[in-house]
Amino acid sequence: MTKTIGYRNWRWLALWWRHFILLWSTIDGQTRYTIPEELKQGSVVGNLAKDLGLGLSEIFDRKLRVASEAGKQYFNVDAGKGELVVNERIDRETLCGQSASCVLPLQVVVENPLQLHRIEVEIRDINDNSPNFLTKYLILKMAELTAVGTRFPLESAEDPDVGSNSLKSYILSKDECFSVKVKDIEGGRKIPELVLEKPLDREKKAVHELLLTALDGGTPARSGTSQITVTVLDNNDNNPVFQKAVYKVRVNENSEKGTSLIKLEATDSDEGVNGEIEYSFGKHTPESVLSVFDIDAVTGEMFLRGELDYESAASYRIDITAVDKGIPEMEGHCRVQVEVTDVNDNAPEIVLTSKPSPVREDAPSGTVVALISARDLDSGNNGKVTLQLTKGHPFSLKPSFSDNYALVTSGVLDRESFSEYNIEITATDSGSPPLTTKKTIPVTIIDVNDNPPKFSQSSYNVYLKENGLPGSMLSSVSAFDLDFGGNAKISYSILDSKVQDVSVSSYVYINSDNGSIYSMHSFDYEKLKVFQILVQAKDHGSPSLSSIATVHVFILDQNDNAPAVIYPSAALGSLSHQKMPRSAKAGYLVTKVTAVDADSGHNAWISYKLVEATDPSLFSVNLYTGEVRTKRAVSEQDDDSQRLLIEIQDDGEPVQSATVTLAILVEDGLHEPILDLRQKTPEPSKKSGRIALYLIISLASVSVLSLVTFVILAVKCVRNSRSSGSCCMRRDDLDGYKNPNRNLQIQLNTDGPIKYVEVLGEDMLSQSQSFRSYLSPMSEFSDFTFVKPSSTTDFKEMINVLDASLPDSAWTFESQQVRSDV
Repeated sequence: MTKTIGYRNWRWLALWWRHFILLWSTIDGQTRYTIPEELKQGSVVGNLAKDLGLGLSEIFDRKLRVASEAGKQYFNVDAGKGELVVNERIDRETLCGQSASCVLPLQVVVENPLQLHRIEVEIRDINDNSPNFLTKYLILKMAELTAVGTRFPLESAEDPDVGSNSLKSYILSKDECFSVKVKDIEGGRKIPELVLEKPLDREKKAVHELLLTALDGGTPARSGTSQITVTVLDNNDNNPVFQKAVYKVRVNENSEKGTSLIKLEATDSDEGVNGEIEYSFGKHTPESVLSVFDIDAVTGEMFLRGELDYESAASYRIDITAVDKGIPEMEGHCRVQVEVTDVNDNAPEIVLTSKPSPVREDAPSGTVVALISARDLDSGNNGKVTLQLTKGHPFSLKPSFSDNYALVTSGVLDRESFSEYNIEITATDSGSPPLTTKKTIPVTIIDVNDNPPKFSQSSYNVYLKENGLPGSMLSSVSAFDLDFGGNAKISYSILDSKVQDVSVSSYVYINSDNGSIYSMHSFDYEKLKVFQILVQAKDHGSPSLSSIATVHVFILDQNDNAPAVIYPSAALGSLSHQKMPRSAKAGYLVTKVTAVDADSGHNAWISYKLVEATDPSLFSVNLYTGEVRTKRAVSEQDDDSQRLLIEIQDDGEPVQSATVTLAILVEDGLHEPILDLRQKTPEPSKKSGRIALYLIISLASVSVLSLVTFVILAVKCVRNSRSSGSCCMRRDDLDGYKNPNRNLQIQLNTDGPIKYVEVLGEDMLSQSQSFRSYLSPMSEFSDFTFVKPSSTTDFKEMINVLDASLPDSAWTFESQQVRSDV
């Protein structure tokens, strides 16, 4: 008789039981439930949440789930009650075979934090299987002269149940010649044997009909039967006999087909054909054995016919029959027990007990990412597995027990550097040669708002022409954020600050989405030349991060102001009346036209031109100073009244201009007043001396300042010449400074004692500075007045002062205006 053990199920169970220990559990001890097999789906096993110390809310929040490596999901968790329930019919015999103990280990996984609990469910056997004979009808042939006491092995019944429910005994129907005996063999198996109790007499009874019944120990007991027919034959009274009842053979599972296992030999005392023996497998040998093994009917040599697999079947028990050729045929029996030796033919497997969880980039070292186990179907050293990680990742494997690991963080994570890691795990067994398996586990890094927005530059310079339209875009700033998603979304805003005591938000506004800055009204260079804006970029993270950039706005001057005549004053009427003697010679200074322009740079450069005159040959106007002088001596034929139209133009684009009309009265007998004034001028007083001293000091200060400036420029020029080999500026550079840095005008107006001194200084980015002194020609002690720096837009006040201090008869000496593009 032949029997093959279903070793694969046993092997998986052994692996589970050997390696399954609690990995990351906050529960001391173990949790075990015991249930009978064949429970209906939905049957309650136990209150899992309560036994693990978890609240009902934690079942959802921590994603409680049950994992099994048995190939089927036999259990589930009722999320509403926290109970462990049966998910699928459980057949203990399928799951555990003939094992005395059947324990199904489960892994209960909870997240946040990731933990693994050990749960055991013991499956209790019930008597749900009856003993069963593979052969329901058996025919035996026995010689009439067979000796009393001869035993004939019969097929044993199979009962998948275990313990008290397993096979216990055999009963043979009543027959005076036969009885049944039970033989216990290795492994606790019971083999029934038919025993001849009395000599057979063919003449009395040629055929014996027997019924063999197998009984188990369950309550109630279950049974199975097999019908045995014994035919009594004449002659040939010796059976073939093997040297051993049981032969043991060991063979490697990787042995090739055709490998000889053993040569069996039986002897028969008869002679002739009665002594010739043929060998064969037992009548009830299963197909699983016949496909792997074969036997030579003549020689009795047993060899491999197919491939062995230790993991499928580690051993075989094969019944061999030796039959002679006599009449009747006589049989001899033995058993060959084949033990398969394991070789390292199975590569280890890497099993993810839990899927890898995304990890925050600020997760501390030691955070559990995934639970991993390794297994190998081989046994011994061939089944011992070690796991290793490739280097270069901030992760490590933390062993818990043999072949079970936790993948944890071991360093600093930075999503901006690596948003995902593909971690390669290598499993290697201890066989010879060792086998290796690799598995890649993707781990996603969750972004944390740890990067503030960054502007493309820390400060921006914006050059804006004055008189622009309100709502026009001034500039655009941009920032970027290395974070992801909402942490990288940026909003722009303008921080509150003051510009000329007014909130900057009154001047500009910003688009919060794209950083474009727009004006809210038109700008006037003469009122505001430069201001700054503080722009904040803030992300949408929690907590949010921000950064600040400065935007410098420079207002560029446009030629939007026409020259304004400050002398002669237009307030005196449409005409300015002047007098001159008929005795005036060529070059005589009749008067001087003075104008100013509120613009700056080239836009403020002023030129004078005589447009119309009663006699164009008599007068000329200086292009730069505005002085009106005679071109020739006045003759008697010249009209007493002369009319001049003078145009004042700036140097801007487009050109702005103004005009002034002079009415000059030529009188006879009018002498040059300077001679009279010199004769009438009294001796300088102490006060006049002090005033002269102040003027000298002022002029000396200006001279010293100019000298120092020149020296500094010379030193810079020398240094530049050493590095570049040239001290000259390019023409393009000069064009870039079209507006002069400083326009300096020194104007002296005297009538005997000094009557009028004006020092004008103008800078492109600052208001024009004007320092004036006025002296009265009618006073013995001339007044000296210092005027604060003022804008050139205070024209009316200036006109009133000049008008009050200069009578029509006054004459003036003035230095020519100097222009420079430095």
